[in-house]
Amino acid sequence: GCYFSTSCHRNTKFYTDPVEAVKDIPNGATILVGGFGLCGIPENLIGGLLKTGVKGITAVSNNAGVDNFGLGLLLQTKQIKRMVSSYVGENAEFERQYLSGELEVELTPQGTLAERIRAGGAGIPAFYTSTGYGTLVQEGGAPIKYNSDGTIAIASQPREVREFDGRHFILEKSITGDFALVKAWKADRAGNIIFRKTARNFNQPMCKAAKTTVVEVEEIVDIGTFAPEDIHVPKIYVDRLIQGEKFEKRIERLSIRKPEDSKGKQKPGDNVRERIIRRAALEFEDGMYANLGIGIPLLASNFISPDITVHLQSENGVLGLGPYPLESEVDPDLINAGKETVTVLPGSSYFSSDESFAMIRGGHVDLTMLGAMQVSKYGDLANWMIPVSWLFLLLKGNVHKILEKCNLPLTGKQCVNRIITEKAVFDVDKKKGLTLVEIWEGLSVDDIKKSTGCDFTVS
Repeated sequence: GCYFSTSCHRNTKFYTDPVEAVKDIPNGATILVGGFGLCGIPENLIGGLLKTGVKGITAVSNNAGVDNFGLGLLLQTKQIKRMVSSYVGENAEFERQYLSGELEVELTPQGTLAERIRAGGAGIPAFYTSTGYGTLVQEGGAPIKYNSDGTIAIASQPREVREFDGRHFILEKSITGDFALVKAWKADRAGNIIFRKTARNFNQPMCKAAKTTVVEVEEIVDIGTFAPEDIHVPKIYVDRLIQGEKFEKRIERLSIRKPEDSKGKQKPGDNVRERIIRRAALEFEDGMYANLGIGIPLLASNFISPDITVHLQSENGVLGLGPYPLESEVDPDLINAGKETVTVLPGSSYFSSDESFAMIRGGHVDLTMLGAMQVSKYGDLANWMIPVSWLFLLLKGNVHKILEKCNLPLTGKQCVNRIITEKAVFDVDKKKGLTLVEIWEGLSVDDIKKSTGCDFTVS
Protein backbone atom coordinates (compact mmCIF):
# COMPACT_ATOMS: atom_id res chain seq x y z
CA GLY A 1 0.00 0.00 0.00
CA CYS A 2 0.90 3.69 -0.14
CA TYR A 3 1.79 5.61 2.99
CA PHE A 4 1.90 9.35 3.42
CA SER A 5 3.77 11.28 6.11
CA THR A 6 1.48 13.81 7.75
CA SER A 7 1.97 16.35 10.50
CA CYS A 8 -0.21 18.91 12.20
CA HIS A 9 1.34 22.10 10.83
CA ARG A 10 -0.72 25.25 10.87
CA ASN A 11 -0.11 28.51 9.06
CA THR A 12 2.39 30.96 10.53
CA LYS A 13 0.93 32.77 13.53
CA PHE A 14 1.74 36.48 13.92
CA TYR A 15 2.45 38.12 17.28
CA THR A 16 2.94 41.70 18.45
CA ASP A 17 4.39 40.97 21.91
CA PRO A 18 7.63 38.94 22.19
CA VAL A 19 6.59 37.68 25.63
CA GLU A 20 3.41 36.21 24.15
CA ALA A 21 5.46 34.54 21.42
CA VAL A 22 7.65 32.64 23.93
CA LYS A 23 5.52 32.39 27.10
CA ASP A 24 4.70 28.69 26.56
CA ILE A 25 8.37 27.65 26.45
CA PRO A 26 8.58 25.36 29.50
CA ASN A 27 11.35 24.92 32.05
CA GLY A 28 14.00 22.50 30.80
CA ALA A 29 13.37 23.22 27.12
CA THR A 30 16.09 22.93 24.47
CA ILE A 31 16.21 26.22 22.57
CA LEU A 32 18.21 26.91 19.40
CA VAL A 33 19.26 30.57 19.32
CA GLY A 34 20.52 32.10 16.08
CA GLY A 35 23.36 34.55 15.56
CA PHE A 36 27.13 34.72 15.26
CA GLY A 37 28.60 36.71 18.11
CA LEU A 38 26.08 39.53 18.42
CA CYS A 39 25.32 39.65 14.69
CA GLY A 40 21.85 38.38 13.85
CA ILE A 41 20.73 37.53 17.39
CA PRO A 42 16.98 37.59 18.23
CA GLU A 43 17.20 40.49 20.68
CA ASN A 44 13.48 40.88 21.29
CA LEU A 45 12.80 37.18 21.83
CA ILE A 46 15.69 36.90 24.27
CA GLY A 47 14.12 39.84 26.11
CA GLY A 48 10.87 37.91 26.15
CA LEU A 49 12.57 34.94 27.84
CA LEU A 50 13.99 37.28 30.47
CA LYS A 51 10.45 38.35 31.34
CA THR A 52 8.92 34.87 31.39
CA GLY A 53 11.67 33.68 33.75
CA VAL A 54 11.84 30.20 32.19
CA LYS A 55 14.56 28.11 33.88
CA GLY A 56 16.76 25.12 33.15
CA ILE A 57 17.26 26.01 29.48
CA THR A 58 19.60 24.04 27.24
CA ALA A 59 20.71 26.77 24.82
CA VAL A 60 22.22 25.73 21.50
CA SER A 61 24.03 28.73 20.05
CA ASN A 62 27.37 29.33 18.38
CA ASN A 63 28.27 31.88 21.07
CA ALA A 64 27.05 32.82 24.54
CA GLY A 65 26.66 36.56 24.00
CA VAL A 66 28.57 39.05 26.13
CA ASP A 67 28.13 39.85 29.81
CA ASN A 68 25.36 42.41 29.34
CA PHE A 69 23.82 41.54 25.98
CA GLY A 70 22.40 38.61 24.05
CA LEU A 71 22.42 35.25 25.80
CA GLY A 72 24.70 36.81 28.41
CA LEU A 73 21.55 38.34 29.91
CA LEU A 74 20.04 34.88 30.45
CA LEU A 75 23.29 33.69 32.00
CA GLN A 76 23.19 36.57 34.47
CA THR A 77 19.71 35.51 35.61
CA LYS A 78 20.85 31.85 35.68
CA GLN A 79 18.08 30.73 33.35
CA ILE A 80 20.48 28.58 31.30
CA LYS A 81 21.46 25.15 32.61
CA ARG A 82 23.55 23.97 29.63
CA MET A 83 25.21 25.71 26.69
CA VAL A 84 25.99 23.85 23.46
CA SER A 85 28.38 26.18 21.64
CA SER A 86 31.59 26.40 19.62
CA TYR A 87 33.19 29.54 21.07
CA VAL A 88 32.43 31.37 24.31
CA GLY A 89 35.47 33.56 24.95
CA GLU A 90 33.78 36.95 25.34
CA ASN A 91 31.73 36.26 28.46
CA ALA A 92 33.30 36.50 31.92
CA GLU A 93 30.12 35.42 33.73
CA PHE A 94 29.93 32.36 31.49
CA GLU A 95 33.50 31.45 32.50
CA ARG A 96 32.76 31.96 36.19
CA GLN A 97 29.62 29.81 36.13
CA TYR A 98 31.32 27.04 34.14
CA LEU A 99 34.43 26.81 36.32
CA SER A 100 32.38 26.93 39.55
CA GLY A 101 30.11 24.11 38.43
CA GLU A 102 26.97 26.21 38.00
CA LEU A 103 26.78 25.78 34.20
CA GLU A 104 27.13 22.78 31.89
CA VAL A 105 29.04 23.44 28.66
CA GLU A 106 29.22 21.18 25.62
CA LEU A 107 31.86 22.65 23.31
CA THR A 108 31.49 21.53 19.70
CA PRO A 109 33.64 22.45 16.67
CA GLN A 110 31.82 25.20 14.79
CA GLY A 111 31.42 23.34 11.52
CA THR A 112 30.25 20.24 13.34
CA LEU A 113 27.73 22.32 15.30
CA ALA A 114 26.34 23.79 12.08
CA GLU A 115 26.08 20.37 10.44
CA ARG A 116 24.51 18.77 13.52
CA ILE A 117 21.78 21.41 13.37
CA ARG A 118 21.36 21.08 9.59
CA ALA A 119 21.13 17.29 9.86
CA GLY A 120 18.57 17.58 12.65
CA GLY A 121 16.36 19.75 10.48
CA ALA A 122 16.66 17.27 7.61
CA GLY A 123 15.66 14.28 9.72
CA ILE A 124 19.15 12.72 9.68
CA PRO A 125 19.94 11.26 13.13
CA ALA A 126 23.75 11.22 12.82
CA PHE A 127 26.65 11.57 10.38
CA TYR A 128 30.39 10.93 10.14
CA THR A 129 32.97 13.72 10.02
CA SER A 130 36.76 13.78 10.14
CA THR A 131 36.72 16.90 12.33
CA GLY A 132 37.78 16.06 15.86
CA TYR A 133 39.35 12.69 15.13
CA GLY A 134 42.33 12.07 17.41
CA THR A 135 41.27 14.84 19.80
CA LEU A 136 39.26 15.09 23.02
CA VAL A 137 36.15 15.34 20.85
CA GLN A 138 36.71 11.74 19.73
CA GLU A 139 38.37 10.39 22.87
CA GLY A 140 35.88 11.84 25.35
CA GLY A 141 36.67 13.16 28.79
CA ALA A 142 36.27 16.87 28.07
CA PRO A 143 34.67 18.55 31.10
CA ILE A 144 31.01 19.41 30.55
CA LYS A 145 30.39 20.21 34.21
CA TYR A 146 32.71 20.71 37.17
CA ASN A 147 32.10 19.98 40.81
CA SER A 148 32.56 22.89 43.20
CA ASP A 149 35.97 21.47 44.18
CA GLY A 150 37.20 21.60 40.57
CA THR A 151 36.86 17.89 39.80
CA ILE A 152 34.88 16.82 36.73
CA ALA A 153 31.23 16.02 37.42
CA ILE A 154 30.16 15.31 33.82
CA ALA A 155 32.58 14.47 31.01
CA SER A 156 31.98 14.18 27.28
CA GLN A 157 31.46 10.70 25.85
CA PRO A 158 33.85 9.12 23.30
CA ARG A 159 32.71 9.00 19.69
CA GLU A 160 32.40 5.95 17.48
CA VAL A 161 35.18 5.83 14.84
CA ARG A 162 34.98 4.37 11.34
CA GLU A 163 37.38 4.36 8.41
CA PHE A 164 36.31 5.37 4.91
CA ASP A 165 38.77 5.27 1.99
CA GLY A 166 41.73 5.23 4.36
CA ARG A 167 40.58 8.21 6.48
CA HIS A 168 39.17 8.14 9.99
CA PHE A 169 35.80 9.68 10.80
CA ILE A 170 33.82 10.07 14.02
CA LEU A 171 30.07 9.75 14.49
CA GLU A 172 28.24 12.92 15.51
CA LYS A 173 24.58 12.98 16.49
CA SER A 174 22.29 15.63 15.05
CA ILE A 175 20.71 18.40 17.12
CA THR A 176 17.04 19.33 17.28
CA GLY A 177 15.30 21.74 19.61
CA ASP A 178 11.94 22.18 21.24
CA PHE A 179 12.02 25.81 20.08
CA ALA A 180 14.20 27.90 17.77
CA LEU A 181 14.54 31.65 18.24
CA VAL A 182 15.60 33.21 14.95
CA LYS A 183 16.38 36.70 13.68
CA ALA A 184 15.60 37.50 10.03
CA TRP A 185 15.47 40.74 8.09
CA LYS A 186 12.05 40.66 6.46
CA ALA A 187 9.01 38.40 6.27
CA ASP A 188 5.96 38.45 4.08
CA ARG A 189 2.47 37.88 5.44
CA ALA A 190 2.58 34.26 4.36
CA GLY A 191 5.54 33.63 6.69
CA ASN A 192 8.37 33.42 4.15
CA ILE A 193 11.57 35.09 5.36
CA ILE A 194 14.82 36.54 4.05
CA PHE A 195 18.05 37.43 5.84
CA ARG A 196 20.44 40.33 5.44
CA LYS A 197 24.17 39.89 4.76
CA THR A 198 26.09 37.94 7.43
CA ALA A 199 23.16 38.02 9.87
CA ARG A 200 22.05 34.78 8.19
CA ASN A 201 24.74 32.58 9.86
CA PHE A 202 23.17 29.94 12.16
CA ASN A 203 19.68 31.39 11.82
CA GLN A 204 18.89 29.60 8.57
CA PRO A 205 19.61 25.99 9.63
CA MET A 206 18.05 26.58 13.06
CA CYS A 207 14.73 27.51 11.42
CA LYS A 208 14.39 23.92 10.26
CA ALA A 209 15.62 22.03 13.34
CA ALA A 210 13.01 22.78 16.02
CA LYS A 211 9.49 21.63 16.77
CA THR A 212 8.43 25.29 17.00
CA THR A 213 10.32 28.07 15.23
CA VAL A 214 9.79 31.64 16.37
CA VAL A 215 11.18 34.34 14.06
CA GLU A 216 11.59 38.04 14.75
CA VAL A 217 12.02 40.40 11.79
CA GLU A 218 12.60 44.07 11.19
CA GLU A 219 9.82 44.43 8.65
CA ILE A 220 6.72 42.54 7.49
CA VAL A 221 5.76 43.06 3.84
CA ASP A 222 2.83 42.06 1.66
CA ILE A 223 2.67 38.70 -0.07
CA GLY A 224 4.25 39.01 -3.52
CA THR A 225 6.91 41.50 -2.42
CA PHE A 226 9.52 38.71 -2.58
CA ALA A 227 10.08 36.85 -5.80
CA PRO A 228 9.68 33.12 -5.01
CA GLU A 229 13.29 32.44 -6.00
CA ASP A 230 14.55 35.10 -3.56
CA ILE A 231 13.05 33.54 -0.42
CA HIS A 232 15.71 32.16 1.94
CA VAL A 233 13.44 30.12 4.23
CA PRO A 234 9.92 29.13 3.08
CA LYS A 235 6.91 29.50 5.35
CA ILE A 236 6.66 25.77 6.12
CA TYR A 237 9.50 26.20 8.63
CA VAL A 238 8.14 29.33 10.34
CA ASP A 239 5.57 28.73 13.10
CA ARG A 240 5.49 32.12 14.81
CA LEU A 241 6.50 35.53 13.59
CA ILE A 242 6.88 38.91 15.26
CA GLN A 243 8.09 42.29 14.05
CA GLY A 244 10.61 43.51 16.61
CA GLU A 245 9.89 46.83 18.25
CA LYS A 246 13.53 47.90 18.26
CA PHE A 247 16.95 46.50 17.47
CA GLU A 248 20.13 47.71 19.09
CA LYS A 249 22.34 45.66 16.74
CA ARG A 250 25.33 46.10 18.99
CA ILE A 251 28.69 45.83 17.23
CA GLU A 252 31.15 43.59 19.05
CA ARG A 253 34.35 44.73 17.34
CA LEU A 254 34.12 48.02 15.47
CA SER A 255 36.97 48.03 12.94
CA ILE A 256 37.36 51.05 10.70
CA ARG A 257 39.74 51.55 7.80
CA LYS A 258 42.47 54.05 8.60
CA PRO A 259 43.52 56.72 6.11
CA GLU A 260 46.13 55.44 3.67
CA ASP A 261 48.82 57.82 4.91
CA SER A 262 48.28 57.06 8.60
CA LYS A 263 50.62 54.27 9.66
CA GLY A 264 50.78 55.17 13.32
CA LYS A 265 53.48 54.27 15.74
CA GLN A 266 54.76 50.74 15.64
CA LYS A 267 54.41 48.73 18.82
CA PRO A 268 57.32 46.67 20.16
CA GLY A 269 57.49 43.47 18.14
CA ASP A 270 55.62 44.90 15.16
CA ASN A 271 58.62 44.29 12.91
CA VAL A 272 58.60 40.61 13.87
CA ARG A 273 54.85 40.36 13.33
CA GLU A 274 55.12 42.07 9.97
CA ARG A 275 57.90 39.69 8.95
CA ILE A 276 55.58 36.72 9.58
CA ILE A 277 52.66 38.46 7.91
CA ARG A 278 54.61 39.34 4.76
CA ARG A 279 56.00 35.82 4.45
CA ALA A 280 52.56 34.28 4.95
CA ALA A 281 51.19 36.50 2.17
CA LEU A 282 53.55 34.79 -0.28
CA GLU A 283 51.44 31.64 0.05
CA PHE A 284 48.57 33.23 -1.84
CA GLU A 285 48.17 32.32 -5.51
CA ASP A 286 46.05 33.88 -8.21
CA GLY A 287 42.43 32.71 -8.15
CA MET A 288 42.80 31.00 -4.78
CA TYR A 289 39.92 30.62 -2.33
CA ALA A 290 41.31 31.17 1.18
CA ASN A 291 40.00 31.08 4.73
CA LEU A 292 42.02 33.17 7.18
CA GLY A 293 41.98 32.90 10.96
CA ILE A 294 41.75 36.00 13.11
CA GLY A 295 44.89 37.92 14.06
CA ILE A 296 48.07 37.63 11.99
CA PRO A 297 46.52 35.38 9.29
CA LEU A 298 43.83 37.95 8.53
CA LEU A 299 46.45 40.71 8.43
CA ALA A 300 48.30 38.77 5.74
CA SER A 301 45.50 39.70 3.35
CA ASN A 302 46.79 43.29 3.46
CA PHE A 303 49.94 42.12 1.67
CA ILE A 304 48.37 40.17 -1.18
CA SER A 305 50.09 41.12 -4.41
CA PRO A 306 48.03 43.55 -6.51
CA ASP A 307 48.80 41.35 -9.51
CA ILE A 308 46.69 38.45 -8.23
CA THR A 309 43.11 37.91 -7.09
CA VAL A 310 42.41 35.97 -3.88
CA HIS A 311 38.85 35.24 -2.78
CA LEU A 312 38.61 35.39 1.02
CA GLN A 313 36.01 33.21 2.71
CA SER A 314 34.78 33.74 6.26
CA GLU A 315 33.07 30.88 8.10
CA ASN A 316 30.25 33.08 9.37
CA GLY A 317 28.89 33.13 5.82
CA VAL A 318 30.60 35.38 3.28
CA LEU A 319 32.79 34.82 0.23
CA GLY A 320 34.57 37.88 -1.14
CA LEU A 321 35.70 39.78 1.96
CA GLY A 322 36.98 43.29 1.38
CA PRO A 323 38.82 45.75 3.64
CA TYR A 324 37.57 47.26 6.86
CA PRO A 325 34.87 49.88 6.23
CA LEU A 326 35.20 53.62 6.32
CA GLU A 327 33.26 55.08 9.23
CA SER A 328 30.37 55.87 6.88
CA GLU A 329 30.28 52.28 5.60
CA VAL A 330 29.94 50.46 8.95
CA ASP A 331 27.12 47.89 8.90
CA PRO A 332 26.31 45.77 11.99
CA ASP A 333 24.94 43.04 9.70
CA LEU A 334 28.31 42.66 7.96
CA ILE A 335 31.13 41.15 10.01
CA ASN A 336 33.91 38.60 9.60
CA ALA A 337 34.58 35.51 11.73
CA GLY A 338 36.52 37.68 14.19
CA LYS A 339 33.29 39.69 14.65
CA GLU A 340 34.95 42.75 13.11
CA THR A 341 33.05 45.07 10.80
CA VAL A 342 34.10 44.53 7.17
CA THR A 343 33.12 45.26 3.58
CA VAL A 344 32.72 42.95 0.61
CA LEU A 345 34.06 43.14 -2.94
CA PRO A 346 32.06 43.03 -6.18
CA GLY A 347 31.05 39.45 -6.94
CA SER A 348 30.77 38.48 -3.26
CA SER A 349 28.05 36.27 -1.77
CA TYR A 350 26.40 35.51 1.57
CA PHE A 351 25.27 32.12 2.89
CA SER A 352 24.50 30.23 6.08
CA SER A 353 27.00 28.68 8.51
CA ASP A 354 26.27 25.10 7.41
CA GLU A 355 26.87 26.09 3.77
CA SER A 356 30.11 27.81 4.75
CA PHE A 357 31.54 24.70 6.39
CA ALA A 358 30.35 22.53 3.51
CA MET A 359 32.71 24.60 1.35
CA ILE A 360 35.58 23.94 3.77
CA ARG A 361 34.83 20.32 4.62
CA GLY A 362 34.16 19.49 0.98
CA GLY A 363 37.61 20.66 -0.11
CA HIS A 364 36.44 23.70 -2.09
CA VAL A 365 38.66 26.11 -0.12
CA ASP A 366 42.27 26.01 -1.33
CA LEU A 367 44.03 27.39 1.72
CA THR A 368 43.37 27.79 5.42
CA MET A 369 45.79 29.93 7.42
CA LEU A 370 45.62 29.87 11.21
CA GLY A 371 47.44 31.00 14.30
CA ALA A 372 48.03 28.35 16.96
CA MET A 373 49.49 27.58 20.34
CA GLN A 374 51.42 24.41 19.48
CA VAL A 375 52.10 22.11 16.54
CA SER A 376 53.81 18.73 16.50
CA LYS A 377 56.47 17.58 14.03
CA TYR A 378 53.80 15.45 12.30
CA GLY A 379 51.31 18.28 11.90
CA ASP A 380 49.09 17.86 14.97
CA LEU A 381 47.59 21.17 16.03
CA ALA A 382 46.70 22.50 19.47
CA ASN A 383 44.55 25.58 19.27
CA TRP A 384 41.24 27.09 20.45
CA MET A 385 39.40 26.04 17.30
CA ILE A 386 39.06 23.05 15.02
CA PRO A 387 40.50 23.77 11.58
CA VAL A 388 40.41 22.11 8.23
CA SER A 389 43.89 23.32 7.51
CA TRP A 390 46.45 23.16 4.75
CA LEU A 391 48.70 25.82 6.22
CA PHE A 392 49.57 26.80 9.74
CA LEU A 393 50.91 30.10 11.04
CA LEU A 394 52.87 30.05 14.29
CA LEU A 395 52.90 33.11 16.51
CA LYS A 396 56.06 34.26 18.25
CA GLY A 397 56.57 33.11 21.81
CA ASN A 398 59.20 32.54 24.50
CA VAL A 399 58.72 28.76 24.72
CA HIS A 400 58.92 26.01 22.13
CA LYS A 401 55.74 25.79 20.12
CA ILE A 402 56.96 23.24 17.59
CA LEU A 403 57.24 19.99 19.52
CA GLU A 404 57.77 16.26 19.14
CA LYS A 405 54.28 15.90 20.57
CA CYS A 406 51.82 18.59 21.64
CA ASN A 407 51.32 18.71 25.40
CA LEU A 408 48.09 20.69 25.10
CA PRO A 409 44.83 18.99 24.05
CA LEU A 410 44.73 18.51 20.27
CA THR A 411 42.19 20.31 18.16
CA GLY A 412 43.33 18.83 14.86
CA LYS A 413 45.34 15.69 14.08
CA GLN A 414 47.89 15.77 11.22
CA CYS A 415 46.13 18.72 9.61
CA VAL A 416 49.13 21.07 9.14
CA ASN A 417 51.14 21.18 5.93
CA ARG A 418 53.38 24.20 6.44
CA ILE A 419 54.63 26.15 9.47
CA ILE A 420 55.74 29.78 9.24
CA THR A 421 57.53 31.30 12.23
CA GLU A 422 59.45 34.51 12.86
CA LYS A 423 62.67 32.59 12.16
CA ALA A 424 61.97 29.84 9.65
CA VAL A 425 59.56 27.96 7.39
CA PHE A 426 58.99 24.21 7.67
CA ASP A 427 57.14 21.76 5.46
CA VAL A 428 55.31 18.99 7.31
CA ASP A 429 55.16 15.35 6.25
CA LYS A 430 52.64 13.29 8.21
CA LYS A 431 55.03 10.31 8.35
CA LYS A 432 58.53 11.77 8.07
CA GLY A 433 58.08 14.94 10.10
CA LEU A 434 59.57 18.40 9.51
CA THR A 435 61.79 19.70 6.75
CA LEU A 436 63.39 23.13 7.12
CA VAL A 437 62.87 24.94 3.80
CA GLU A 438 63.65 28.58 4.67
CA ILE A 439 65.48 30.53 7.37
CA TRP A 440 65.52 34.26 7.90
CA GLU A 441 68.58 36.25 6.89
CA GLY A 442 71.28 36.34 9.56
CA LEU A 443 70.23 33.07 11.21
CA SER A 444 71.85 29.64 11.03
CA VAL A 445 70.47 26.12 11.17
CA ASP A 446 71.85 25.88 14.71
CA ASP A 447 69.79 28.93 15.69
CA ILE A 448 66.67 27.19 14.41
CA LYS A 449 67.52 23.99 16.29
CA LYS A 450 67.72 25.94 19.55
CA SER A 451 64.28 27.43 18.94
CA THR A 452 62.58 24.18 17.94
CA GLY A 453 61.42 21.48 20.34
CA CYS A 454 61.95 18.56 17.97
CA ASP A 455 64.32 17.33 15.28
CA PHE A 456 63.98 18.17 11.60
CA THR A 457 65.75 17.61 8.31
CA VAL A 458 67.18 20.39 6.13
CA SER A 459 66.21 20.65 2.50
